[in-house]
Amino acid sequence: MSQMLLESVNIGQPVALDASRPDKRTGICKRAVEGAVRVHRLGAEGDAVMDTRHHGGPGQALYLYSLEDYAFWAAQGVAIGPGMFGENLTVSGIESADLCIGDRLAVGDVVLEVTASRIPCATFAKRMGDPGFVKKFRDAGRPGAYLRVIAEGYVEAGQRVELTAFAGDRVTLGEHFALAFTAMKTPLSREMIARLLALPLAERDRADNLERLAAL
Repeated sequence: MSQMLLESVNIGQPVALDASRPDKRTGICKRAVEGAVRVHRLGAEGDAVMDTRHHGGPGQALYLYSLEDYAFWAAQGVAIGPGMFGENLTVSGIESADLCIGDRLAVGDVVLEVTASRIPCATFAKRMGDPGFVKKFRDAGRPGAYLRVIAEGYVEAGQRVELTAFAGDRVTLGEHFALAFTAMKTPLSREMIARLLALPLAERDRADNLERLAAL
């Protein structure tokens, strides 16, 4: 794996994607900002999280996507740019599917922990202007990473990103992403759910897996 770099820090303000529903706003439309940005336990300073039922919180404080993943989409003719997929952090040097739950990323004094893959939603498809984008994103298997903030501080484009691999059972985001879609149609085994619950998952993902276990 090559050296990872923080290519941009992206912040979003509330916007309405549907002109007929100005009251339904989202923070998915993010833009790269200059200078240092404070990162705290609930995310990046100044970044809007509107749908708090599905987004935000300590286990999904930040979302990361990579230039390597974006290169795939560019080859498909998809318009790309920092923050286009709603990520707070755009990095280079890794494909997001290769990260594992529990891996830690140090950016200066800030320490982040990988907690879950991103499951695409209708808002994402609307942002991309493509009703079929949820399926395309699923099929591509390039989910990006949700992150928990372990140590707060400031981050800025151009900083190096140091990866510390999780010492426990290694479940890649590519595997986690695929399992999430499998679970929508077929119950996961007790063994697989137990394997997932042993990881430092995002709170929503942990709750989902506890529900799956209780339903068996």
